[in-house]
Amino acid sequence: MKKLLLLLILPLFSITTFAQSKLQTGTWRGKLKTSSGNILPFNFVVSDTAGKQQIAVINGAERLKVTDVKTAGDSVFIHMPLFDSEFKLEKDNAGLHGKWIKHVGTKDATMDFTAKPNETWRFFKLASPPAYNVSGRWTAIFGEGDSRDTTVGEFKQDGAHLTGTFLTTTGDYRYLEGTVAGDSLFLSCFDGGHAFIFRAKINSNDSMSAGKMYSGYSGMDSWTAVRNENAKLPDAYSLTFLKPGYKKIDFTFKDINGNTVSLNDARFKNKVVIVQILGSWCPNCMDETNYMVSNYYPKYHDKGVEVIGLAYERTTDFAMSQRTLKQLKDHFNIPYPLLITGYTPGRGDPQKSLPMLADFKGFPTTIIIDKKGDVRKIHTGFSGPGTGEYYTQFIDEFEKLTDDLLAE
Repeated sequence: MKKLLLLLILPLFSITTFAQSKLQTGTWRGKLKTSSGNILPFNFVVSDTAGKQQIAVINGAERLKVTDVKTAGDSVFIHMPLFDSEFKLEKDNAGLHGKWIKHVGTKDATMDFTAKPNETWRFFKLASPPAYNVSGRWTAIFGEGDSRDTTVGEFKQDGAHLTGTFLTTTGDYRYLEGTVAGDSLFLSCFDGGHAFIFRAKINSNDSMSAGKMYSGYSGMDSWTAVRNENAKLPDAYSLTFLKPGYKKIDFTFKDINGNTVSLNDARFKNKVVIVQILGSWCPNCMDETNYMVSNYYPKYHDKGVEVIGLAYERTTDFAMSQRTLKQLKDHFNIPYPLLITGYTPGRGDPQKSLPMLADFKGFPTTIIIDKKGDVRKIHTGFSGPGTGEYYTQFIDEFEKLTDDLLAE
């Protein structure tokens, strides 16, 4: 009788324990803490799907789906789908607390993290009404002296709610979200690999000063901005180019399965070839890859276009690069080859691996090759969907260029 009673109780105990270990569904407010004590907030939604829990991280219009969520007792483990990072947390009556761990090559970077359920606000539960409206285009200057960088700010303000991004010559800061409270601007973003806070004092509808950008655990930069509806960046096709006397590029590397792939292989002959210079750590590379996989490749592959990804990881270890790139391939379901170059993003490595390049500005860089094997264009950076018209303008120009090359 006791054995029968135990058998009846055990399944009920297991179900109860599982229910207790699950995260509360609904909207949460998470907080990452920088070395300076600044708090980087973001919101995420916990939901139950097909008997499992998943999370959607909210940044403006973006919902970053996270399906690898495990709970065991009071422990919670969340593995982010990109950028090789994870949360190791404990659950208590107040919510969650623990660490966000970002694996960077052979090193780890960590930040303290807490989160509470039923909090839908991002920066302030109650805030002063906005004194100004910053909607529109701005020229924003980051840094000083030799590190000075001119960017374009694009903002949309609806009441106190603020979304937007900053565009640079190598890409954008993706989906930023925050608020205007009184005479102050607040924006943040978290995508599993990058954590940003932007703050500034708004002097008028046309001027901002005393700006601070906090990046990750300890990164910090200053910025100012003035309204400029005509602000624009240099032509992205003019920044990277080949050395005099060169018309072609050449490379041979192993793909993530260890197979040797060369640009001289038969599959690339008499084709328009797009070479993506990327890294699994690069957020703008992810936006470009998503466009390539979801839109460009299905539209153009059967017409005679091939795509190759050249990966520059933060380690020269093949097995480690293989692991992070397989995660990237699986996440986006990439149908074209990803090659492990064995070179890193820094110290001029992209130019060492491709010595015919006269200059290299940043990631991603896209090389467009015609059917004769000649390099026709090199595009620096990628303005993702968070940039609105810049994104659609790029797609129109890029696809028109492809159509023209196919017609030759």
